[in-house]
Amino acid sequence: MMFSSSKIKSVDFYRKIPRDLTEASLSGAGLSIVAALAMIFLFGMELSNYLSFSTSTSIIVDNSSDGDFLRIDFNISFPALSCEFASVDVSDVLGTNRLNITKTIRKFSIDPHLRPAGVEVLFGPLLRLIKHGDEVDEGAVEAVEGAMPLNGTSFNKFSQLYPILVVNFYAPWCNWSFRLKPSWDKAAKIIKERYDPEIDGRILLAKVDCTEEVDLCRRHHIQGYPSIRIFRKGSDVREDHGHHEHESYYGDRDTETLVETMEGLVASIPTEKRKLALEDISNAIKRPAPLTGGCRIEGYVRVKKVPGNLVISARSEAHSFDASQMNMSHVISHLSFGKTISPQVLSDVKRLLPYLGRSHDKLNGRSFINHKDLNANVTIEHYLQVVKTEVVTRRSSREQTLIEEYEYTSHSSLAQSLQIPVAKFHFELSPMQVLVTENAKSFSHFLTNLCAIIGGVFTVAGILDSIFHHTVRLMKKVDLGKKF
Repeated sequence: MMFSSSKIKSVDFYRKIPRDLTEASLSGAGLSIVAALAMIFLFGMELSNYLSFSTSTSIIVDNSSDGDFLRIDFNISFPALSCEFASVDVSDVLGTNRLNITKTIRKFSIDPHLRPAGVEVLFGPLLRLIKHGDEVDEGAVEAVEGAMPLNGTSFNKFSQLYPILVVNFYAPWCNWSFRLKPSWDKAAKIIKERYDPEIDGRILLAKVDCTEEVDLCRRHHIQGYPSIRIFRKGSDVREDHGHHEHESYYGDRDTETLVETMEGLVASIPTEKRKLALEDISNAIKRPAPLTGGCRIEGYVRVKKVPGNLVISARSEAHSFDASQMNMSHVISHLSFGKTISPQVLSDVKRLLPYLGRSHDKLNGRSFINHKDLNANVTIEHYLQVVKTEVVTRRSSREQTLIEEYEYTSHSSLAQSLQIPVAKFHFELSPMQVLVTENAKSFSHFLTNLCAIIGGVFTVAGILDSIFHHTVRLMKKVDLGKKF
């Protein structure tokens, strides 16, 4: 062998002292027990720290992986806005202006207590131009009075008397009502001549002035003027929610089209008035009328990541609205930004970061009600500032995103408006994002700390034992010196 065993032994750091040359002491035993307990305690603390989840937070420029567009999910109930005219619009500072979004939106009729009152409403506000008859002067308008004026009492009487009652709910101040008046009266006169109410008795054209018959119009959820309703006598007349089942007419408003439509209604009803008219008008001009005056709107829209507005309002290209009667009170069941996060994922991340997600859907369950204390024309505005939060883990060899979510702050107000009242959500995205990064724990660092704990406690305990031992010996020598 190149090296003898004696030479190898010369590099031994841990040379042994024969047991016969060592002496155990009671103080050394006590200090050893204390040192062992300290090692166990410090080991547990270090192990707990190694297994814990620690993070560091930083602010960086937004580097979202979801591109230039942001998704907004919402579920909002309007107890006083009819689905017939409810429109969801989006605009932004870059000039984008999308009106009446329907592809990703669903609407359901609700009653004033937010309870469902029917199936999904599959149509939206009328945005096409309606054909009207030739305009005439007011003298000519007054000369033709073919439509029967109705009030609350006569309406109930005639709706039970005629198989088909077609009513024009109008407001004298409304320009669209004024344009419809001559055509409606002419059509009513022609229909009266062809189908005499006293002899034939299958159809009657009537009109209701909503500025005078306010309760009657409210009972039938009239929010836009003019609104043409088709009431049918028979099995579909019911006293539920205080109204009859009926349909709304959305076709052209010239005399020729109106007369043609009314004749189509009459064609399927025999003179003896025993059958109901069924699908006799194209769905393009005839839709079910709203069962109630409220609407729940749910769905999502995609917007550019620039300041913009989400607006919900009453809209139509052929109706007028009385701003003093519009009430945009609403209850927000859900409003969030970004991709939908499953409750399970959010719950798992919250165990690590308890503060995360507190403002993800900050407006959920909030009610914004106009009690008419501010008079009329009240617009409800929400100002939302949106910030993205991203949680990144480094437990593997590369970074992995655990969750990306958008949180927002909100400030809301009720303000007077010169226009038709709306519910407006103004959103503004921060160009910065919050990056939460998990601090990786090194196993080698854990072992180093563990060795430092054991060696450090052992060394300190040895030093203390040595000091105590030498102090005791010195005191004994002093005592012996005093005796002699």
